[in-house]
Amino acid sequence: MKSAHESNRADVLLCTPSWHGPNMAVDDVRFVASSRLPTRWGLFTAYGFVDSAGKEHLVLAMGNVSSGEPILARIHSECLTGDALFSLRCDCGFQLRTALKIIGKEKRGVLLYLRQEGRGIGLHNKIKAYDLQDKGADTVDANVHLGFEADARSYDICKPMLDHIGVYRLRLLTNNPSKVTAMRELGFEVVKRISFASPRTPHNEAYLDTKAHRMGHLIEPDAS
Repeated sequence: MKSAHESNRADVLLCTPSWHGPNMAVDDVRFVASSRLPTRWGLFTAYGFVDSAGKEHLVLAMGNVSSGEPILARIHSECLTGDALFSLRCDCGFQLRTALKIIGKEKRGVLLYLRQEGRGIGLHNKIKAYDLQDKGADTVDANVHLGFEADARSYDICKPMLDHIGVYRLRLLTNNPSKVTAMRELGFEVVKRISFASPRTPHNEAYLDTKAHRMGHLIEPDAS
């Protein structure tokens, strides 16, 4: 099993995940309800959706999002440990809070919260992957060792969710160029990619290095 720092080797293949999940039936995505959602960053409207597997997803929207002008957008996959429990193993919680802060400052934007825990492998399997990482694997090798793709997420569900609120042109908040490609393949115009600068800590250094060297993420310098 590779060590957490072997992702710097020149012979390591870059992971190129497929963004079109075989189990995502986009035609079966259903809008459920919407409501006001006041937050520390301002007032959002929360739109709830459910997919054919029964998973519940959200869009948080602020301001006039359907004007036709490019909209600030963040596509965020669920990370219970980072988003709600403030884990330092990843930068997910930081990216979620930063995206909401940026949208709040601009007073216009959308955040899609997708129920794809652990890059699509689920919470308990993510904990198993963490155990493998504690024993020397990186995030890619841990997922593969458990029998999953390096990244098992699908972004197909973004289309009906954004179609529902009339969003088609994006200024995408992401360090992941493949996410830009995925949205363009779904028919969206991505006019700009906006980077995050995540703080590096002893707990997330290997994680950030793996995202950069094995998954093609364009990691900005330390923001701390």
